[in-house]
Amino acid sequence: MQIAVPKEIKNHEYRVALTPTGARELVRRGHTVTVQAGAGEGAGFADAAFEAAGARLEADVAKLWDDAELILKVKEPQAEEVARLKAGQTLFTYLHLAAEEKLTRGLMASGATCIAYETITDRQGGLPLLAPMSTVAGRMAIQAGAHSLEKAQGGSGVLLPGVPGVAPARVAVIGGGVVGENAARMALGLGAEVTVLDKSIPRLETLDDRYQGRMKTVFSTADAIDEAVRECDLIVGAVLIPGAAAPKLITREMLAEMKAGSVLVDVAIDQGGCFETSRATTHTDPTYIVDGIVHYCVANMPGAVARTSTQALINATLPFVIALADKGWQQALADDAHFAAGLNVHDGQVTYQAVAEAFGLEYVEPAGMLR
Repeated sequence: MQIAVPKEIKNHEYRVALTPTGARELVRRGHTVTVQAGAGEGAGFADAAFEAAGARLEADVAKLWDDAELILKVKEPQAEEVARLKAGQTLFTYLHLAAEEKLTRGLMASGATCIAYETITDRQGGLPLLAPMSTVAGRMAIQAGAHSLEKAQGGSGVLLPGVPGVAPARVAVIGGGVVGENAARMALGLGAEVTVLDKSIPRLETLDDRYQGRMKTVFSTADAIDEAVRECDLIVGAVLIPGAAAPKLITREMLAEMKAGSVLVDVAIDQGGCFETSRATTHTDPTYIVDGIVHYCVANMPGAVARTSTQALINATLPFVIALADKGWQQALADDAHFAAGLNVHDGQVTYQAVAEAFGLEYVEPAGMLR
């Protein structure tokens, strides 16, 4: 199979969809891997390393895309990349379509087969290709939040761990999944007072047992969120409804109840954000202030730690990439129902129900497309 790895062009996105180690595995199986010149440099992978692994380098972006059968990316395709897609090609990347109607319609118009990392499942009900980046984003959320609390950044001037004689900051994490647990773990390690809110009692029991009561666990209700808004210095939004838009849990009116200079970090921004006042930002200009509250809403947080993120991502994606290359998308998805859950768009049709519902589009059951 002809496999292409373009350079990411989203603002401050330095990750790459394949490492030289991954390229070597694919080349050894008889596939042709073509990497855009410079694609791995931001993550510390030189062109020479890809060549040594047997991959080809291509400086002509148009040729790279045109010759490809399977295109591997990290982030959702940007407008100029959507325009390059065509029928017969398979795109494998993060898509987060439920918050992006224009992108969804663009992918439909391309006729390509589009498989999303974030909706692939596993036998335990997890999201194995989302999990590594959720881990990174959760840990980074506390770094970003702590920095945003500094007075020079518009924050209240509170130090997360406090100092002897001065109380630590209060941190609330809404959502106790992979992002939420990693955010809570980081905040706890820095010495903050941490509360995790979630609607799953079994999940709260797991966290309580795992951390031996060192963090508070609270069943998530409107009243519980109201209390967190009033009392906390930093709130991390870590909610996830797989493949669907995130619910808005904190409204603009609620900002008036927060302490001036408090910080909201919205890790759900890829799915539209879980705060009403959230809008996507970039690493160039990561924060903005609404009603005295600092908002950090960078949509590709893991891109800032590209070396770690790339390695963690490829560890998770490579088995799926190999299956696509060896079998073709139809057989690979037919052989694995969990992999098939990643199919979002094919031949102009939406094949993921939450995406279709988000925009009032017809949903087509993907089972009939597999062989």
